[in-house]
Amino acid sequence: MSKYSSTTIIDAMNNIAKNEFLLPAIQRKFTWGPNQIELLFDSIMRNYPINSFMLWKITDDSIKQNYKFYTFLQNYCEKFGEENPDAPTKFLKDEFFAVIDGQQRLTSIYIGLNGSYRYKRPSKWWINCEENLPTRRLYLNLKGPVVSELDNAKQYNFSFLSKDDLASYEVNPDYLWFDVGEILKFKEINDVFIYLNERNLVANKFATSTLSALWNKIHTEDLINYCTITDQDQDKVLEVFIRTNSGGTQLTFSDLLMSISSANWENHDARKEIENTKEMVFSYGNPNFNISQDFILKTILVLESDDIRFQLDNFSKENVKSFETKWENIKEALICSFNLLDGLGYSDSSLRAKNAVIPITYYIYKNQLSGSILASYRYREEKTNIIKWLNISIIKGIFGGQSDGVLKKIRDIIKNEPTTSFPLDTIIQAFSSDPNKNYSMDDLFIESLLTEQWQSPIGTLVLQLLYPDQVYQYGKSVAQDHMHPKTVFEDKVKLEKYALSDEQIGVFTNPENYNSILNLQLISSSANSSKLDTPLVDWVKTRKIQEADLYIYPDTSLEFEDFESFIQARKEKLTERLKTILK
Repeated sequence: MSKYSSTTIIDAMNNIAKNEFLLPAIQRKFTWGPNQIELLFDSIMRNYPINSFMLWKITDDSIKQNYKFYTFLQNYCEKFGEENPDAPTKFLKDEFFAVIDGQQRLTSIYIGLNGSYRYKRPSKWWINCEENLPTRRLYLNLKGPVVSELDNAKQYNFSFLSKDDLASYEVNPDYLWFDVGEILKFKEINDVFIYLNERNLVANKFATSTLSALWNKIHTEDLINYCTITDQDQDKVLEVFIRTNSGGTQLTFSDLLMSISSANWENHDARKEIENTKEMVFSYGNPNFNISQDFILKTILVLESDDIRFQLDNFSKENVKSFETKWENIKEALICSFNLLDGLGYSDSSLRAKNAVIPITYYIYKNQLSGSILASYRYREEKTNIIKWLNISIIKGIFGGQSDGVLKKIRDIIKNEPTTSFPLDTIIQAFSSDPNKNYSMDDLFIESLLTEQWQSPIGTLVLQLLYPDQVYQYGKSVAQDHMHPKTVFEDKVKLEKYALSDEQIGVFTNPENYNSILNLQLISSSANSSKLDTPLVDWVKTRKIQEADLYIYPDTSLEFEDFESFIQARKEKLTERLKTILK
């Protein structure tokens, strides 16, 4: 049963402040940016429709006990402030309303009138401090409308401003910023004119009409039109929620699955746990590893569900509660995976297919290795196989497109492995007959890999395949070194010393030769720093390095003027090595 009503914005804000309007845990987190909030207030002022809202009247005690409800955000901080605090059950009213549809709009209005919005200043780091993310309140310029050349989307100049922003406008006569939240203190329309008179703005027609209109929009007009659901059947209301929200593009299916998890976890706050996990993973890597809510939910399914598809049936109340009992171990394994990869020198850019990390997480989870695999002196063979499998998987695009079938197949192989070994050979063999997902490399494919440039994501993976011992030994302290120094190829004066022919100069100065895998190796960062522009022939003699470690033939010249024969030898030896890696 439902009925339709309307109310003023100030009454809706008061209901939010008194916790009579709350957000059910099935709602997603707040996602609107400051520009969207400014446009919403502009729409209100211009009599544009802001659409209707849907409320669920809660009276049943079992719902109050079994579901989580959140208060509305008041002071929002970009990236760091997505989560709402809990509204403790003991503070819930005998009757209250859960917002089923309209959370983003109501939260935006509440922030604009009662709170603040902090977002990052340009060129600042993601550090949660006032210097980098200053507190901004919503203001309205009473001196005039938006200049169309600056912003043709709005008519009224609503803008989130910090104290420093306000100070920069003090000497500009075209601006007088009104703190929009102050309109709540004006109990009568006469208070508007008192405010204007005190600032000598009564004669300013724009200021008078604008501030009067704002007061009316907030205090007297019934702009909040809403439908109230009174049915206390939780499943019916969940169905209404899904039908209401799944038709749009802003609410993803994983948002719905996350909401269901939030509603049914009893000892953890699912949304906070997911955000906390994302933040902990983000602390690794350079640049930091970014993972999504979808990725974490998929990981949960792979680790604990036979069916790993994003379907409502896989997030039944029973399944979700089961996931919660395993969550701490899942979270530990997931964080351990990225910690491990960070230590082995991977970065967010080199992990081009994040889903490739899920089998590694399952391997750690299944074998209970979270507390031990990070030790540098243990599981060397297992980690070497993981590096090899991961790099080839990404290079070959094994996880491109729909990857559920690949994930399940690899998960089942690891699941049936009787030891703690990472089953590299078994995985490769299992995909050998798949024309699109096999791990083999032909000569043409390998030739394309050898032209990968210094520090390119794919090039980095290829070098890790070629120098696994360096990766294992030095991890993040490994460096990509130009064997023949790069500076010589890019300096005409230095090149002239070698009296090269025009044909040789064309070969020598081609980045596909001097700046590619053909002229790159992995060494420790300290060795790279000491090598600098040392000629290769001198560096090899000093270090007593073997030809096999350089991927060249024993009689290959290391003199700079013989660079063309050097890269030809390397091409043959590297091709040979990459072809045998999978044998």
